[in-house]
Amino acid sequence: MRHFDLVIIGSGSGNSLPDERFSHLDVAVVEHGVFGGTCLNVGCIPTKMYVYAADVAREVTEAARYGIDATQDKIRWADIRDRVFGRIDPISEGGRRYRAEGEPNITLIAGHAEFTGPKQLSVAPTDGGPAQQISADRVVLAAGARPSIPAVILDSGIPFHTSDTIMRLDEPPERLVVLGGGFIGAEFAHVFSALGSQVSIVTRGDRLLRHLDGTVATRFTEVARQHWTVHTNAPPIGCADSGPGVHLELEDGTVVEGDTLLVATGRTPNSDRLGLDRAGIATHEDGRVVVDEYQETNLPGIYALGDICSPYQLKHVANHEAKVVAHNLANPGNRRKADHRYVPSAVFTRPQIAEVGLTEEECRERGLRHVTSVQEYGSVAYGWAMEDTTGFCKLIADPATGELLGAHVMGPQASTVIQPLIQAMSFGLPAHRMAREQYWIHPALPEVVENALLALPLDVT
Repeated sequence: MRHFDLVIIGSGSGNSLPDERFSHLDVAVVEHGVFGGTCLNVGCIPTKMYVYAADVAREVTEAARYGIDATQDKIRWADIRDRVFGRIDPISEGGRRYRAEGEPNITLIAGHAEFTGPKQLSVAPTDGGPAQQISADRVVLAAGARPSIPAVILDSGIPFHTSDTIMRLDEPPERLVVLGGGFIGAEFAHVFSALGSQVSIVTRGDRLLRHLDGTVATRFTEVARQHWTVHTNAPPIGCADSGPGVHLELEDGTVVEGDTLLVATGRTPNSDRLGLDRAGIATHEDGRVVVDEYQETNLPGIYALGDICSPYQLKHVANHEAKVVAHNLANPGNRRKADHRYVPSAVFTRPQIAEVGLTEEECRERGLRHVTSVQEYGSVAYGWAMEDTTGFCKLIADPATGELLGAHVMGPQASTVIQPLIQAMSFGLPAHRMAREQYWIHPALPEVVENALLALPLDVT
């Protein structure tokens, strides 16, 4: 059995751990899939490259509102796809090659790892052959997550795609059915509808993106109905392969048909595939690995980061946790805590959405005294320029202190517009000071934030 100082399972954010601080250690990186993890290969980066193309396509079709007559002559799907993966696949392969050949103290093991005991692993090679037995002083679990597939889909045997596969289609479907009304479903519904598909989206909830602030979820669902066929309160109870396509029978009796089915019903941590019980590593009921504030599991010397343990399943969270884990591995006597106080997220659909902090519903549930303001994009000059009729900024604050409790933006460039609000919350800058003690460029879009701050009915001024 070969022994390592450190074993890292997963080549996403975990791959960033072994820097010069670990050059004196014997390190193994174990990866059984495509090198680079979810974000690079099937997540954040390729999806946003598709989203950008979709945004451009939509701008062309809606250009008449600016007095510009434009037509969309052709969508070259294969060229869009090849632009995306012509960049990403070489990065993945280059990263794999560097890990395999670049540093003498790091060993890349291509295989699937499972614990056989505390800090002991069996790695089954991806190319077959006998499993390799290894052990380590310390282990980092960074094995990510995978798409969740409802039993009604699996049991039916019908063909379907997930976010792992849908982007590599040879051509877009004429009719796409999206099962799931969360982040992934909303983003792909935008991509495929903007690039020529008729989209039907099916969700069991009463609104799309129902985990977001109620104002955002309600207004987004209203906008979505203008572009897609939206079925809410409609979980599937049966499905079948209907010749060249598929159809879903919904609980309300509706039948939804399409050429291609995309299942976007969430993601499952890969913890159930690692034999954690044989090591005595604890997990939550939903499968996430239990970690403390230092990202350490209940087994000393074993850390976890990213989607395998995080409730957020966001790349920027995984990157933050990777930095914390790297520091704590290199400085065991001076460990740092992960900071999950103000974790922002964005949905790159149309209109784009970004959020940070509490929703209004969460404030009510916690009994927090709070006030709100909503400022429309169309109320500021740049919103006029965009002819925007759906975008807005909603702020939630403590009226006694001016402390921002939550910020929610829906509209063009929401993920950029929200950033100063994330900064204010992270550094404790109250709303009244943020609004008045700095310049706001006129007539730039962030004026919608300024006006939302000024509109908060605070006790302090």
